[in-house]
Amino acid sequence: MPNPPTIDANAPPLPVIKGYRLLRVVNHGGMSTVYLAEQTALGREVAIKVMASQALSDEVSRRRFENEVRTIARLEHPHVVRIHELGRTADGLPYYAMPYMARGHLGQRSFQLEGGGVDEARVIEILRALLSALRYAHAHGVVHRDVKAENVLFDDTESPLLADFGIALRRGFGPRVTAAGLAVGSTAYMAPEQARGEDVDGRADLYSLGVLAWEMLSGHLPYQAGDALSMAVMHAQDPIPRLPAHLRHWQRFMNRALAKLPGERFQDVDAMSDMLTLVERRRSWPRVTLWRERALRQLQVVPRPMLAGMAAIGFVGLLSLWLARDGDDSLLRAGTPAGNVTETADPIASMMRPLPEAPVQVALEDARRQLTERNLTAPEGNNAYDSVVRAWRTDADNDEVRRVAGELSAALGAELVDNIKRQRDTRALDYQEHLRRLEQDTDGALPALSQTLVENLDTALANRMKAAERDFDRTAAAAVVELAGALGAPEPTRAQLQARTDAIPERGQALPDDPSGAVLGTDGVAISRKPVSRDEYARFATLTGREAARCRERASLLRVLAPRDWRNPGFGQGDNEPVVCVSLADAQAYAEWYSRQTGHDYRLPSTAESRQMAPEISGRDLALWLRDCGSSCRERKVIGSSWRNTAAKARTLDASRGYDDVGFRLVREL
Repeated sequence: MPNPPTIDANAPPLPVIKGYRLLRVVNHGGMSTVYLAEQTALGREVAIKVMASQALSDEVSRRRFENEVRTIARLEHPHVVRIHELGRTADGLPYYAMPYMARGHLGQRSFQLEGGGVDEARVIEILRALLSALRYAHAHGVVHRDVKAENVLFDDTESPLLADFGIALRRGFGPRVTAAGLAVGSTAYMAPEQARGEDVDGRADLYSLGVLAWEMLSGHLPYQAGDALSMAVMHAQDPIPRLPAHLRHWQRFMNRALAKLPGERFQDVDAMSDMLTLVERRRSWPRVTLWRERALRQLQVVPRPMLAGMAAIGFVGLLSLWLARDGDDSLLRAGTPAGNVTETADPIASMMRPLPEAPVQVALEDARRQLTERNLTAPEGNNAYDSVVRAWRTDADNDEVRRVAGELSAALGAELVDNIKRQRDTRALDYQEHLRRLEQDTDGALPALSQTLVENLDTALANRMKAAERDFDRTAAAAVVELAGALGAPEPTRAQLQARTDAIPERGQALPDDPSGAVLGTDGVAISRKPVSRDEYARFATLTGREAARCRERASLLRVLAPRDWRNPGFGQGDNEPVVCVSLADAQAYAEWYSRQTGHDYRLPSTAESRQMAPEISGRDLALWLRDCGSSCRERKVIGSSWRNTAAKARTLDASRGYDDVGFRLVREL
């Protein structure tokens, strides 16, 4: 691995980030710089990505970026690099911290073996891990948009992790383009539609993954150009190149992955994963041996008068003709063009016509094909389940029948677990029923529930319950309990899941261990019962050194003679009473600070959220700041009656000032 870059003596000083000691530059690009840092509280090394000032030049773009990072930070997957913390440097530049991966990235690895071969097993292993990460991200509405070698990192166990969702975009936000008009991302891996700045979906990620697969297999990119624009044109217009002969079995996979039009590409991760399985099978086919044995079987039925002609051709010539007729479509065909010779005029064709196959072999061939196509239980008359049962009833003692039946059982179990993860409970129960029937149809030789499957089911149910607890979604938790019962989970397991469901608060109940005392609302938020107090705000102002905003009163003469602020609003207050005379910017700054202190996401409520629960306010009645803009965002809405204004409806105020009858409270995003 190359040595990481160090900081030049004339380089600008390292950013200042509270809680971290920045050590050196790890990577630098046009949009950001990555630093190696030590998190002082935990004494661990982390990587901190600080966005460049020109990349996010205004507050709107910075807040949009931070919202996207919060979305990415919710992704929890073994092959996705986690985000530890989001914040801003002392200079106000957004940053986020993540684990430091000292083993480098995929671009620093080679899969070429001595003698010209390729470590295809490792390539497939890495592709499956990345497909798993993309399946999870796409299911959560996140398109990565920058899948490339530098964004595939390796942990201490050499497991690949997909990193840098920093320009990822949730579906529905539209295309992202830089100020210069160039689509964001790396053009060497970029899908044509993304380079044009069009809306993209998960198929753009699959295109980039196809480029990555080509690079691992061949040792170079499929398209190579001297500049980004020429590279983008090649991706959009040049034909898909051909792999060398020893990698021919990958070509169909590449043709689909690198298709110019999204509609001709793999439509989702599962389709790409299925063809990867087919590639894996094709590379393990013992082609020459099978062809030779098949040719020898045909020789046993050749009429004697033809043997003399065959002797003249020789076995090598005969085998060449056989390969030319029966090989894959990349082999050069020998003899006259197809269609110019009829079957009766072609003695070789007549001689080589396959013998009728035994019923068990027909059923096995059907089952293998259907397993590859993932037609496990449907469509009717063309599925692996029916073919395996037909083969089993024909010859239950056949070792190959038992092996293929075991593959079907494993595939059904995998689909059962996968559908539980995807919350497709009806489909999951259908696969469970087929496993139960397979156990009966094989006289118990293939138990419906192996120990491994039981463990995987327990894990899938536990993970769904964990997600429901994290989102405080009692309905989703109840669905897990119901599914566990339908799957026949043992009573202790169901009782434990039910107890965890009962512990999830319902709407209006306090969240467990929430520092703000928030109660569960709707639409994925919890609402603080009380406005922020003077004592709480004083702690924030002291630690951050925030200056007090001027407080606007109704009596302008008093404002001139005796200026007010939150410390002296013009009337006496106790420490636990709501703070007043704070501007909207003060309230938002407090929410961001409080989020960093607690590790949760707090912000000001919207109008709809503020109406979900009446606040508990001690002392004078107060109105509350909202996040909603008025006619312009220089004015912001407040809601609720106050001791100065008895009207309870929402109104707009100058956001740059504080008011002696306006406080604020927070909502927590779940």
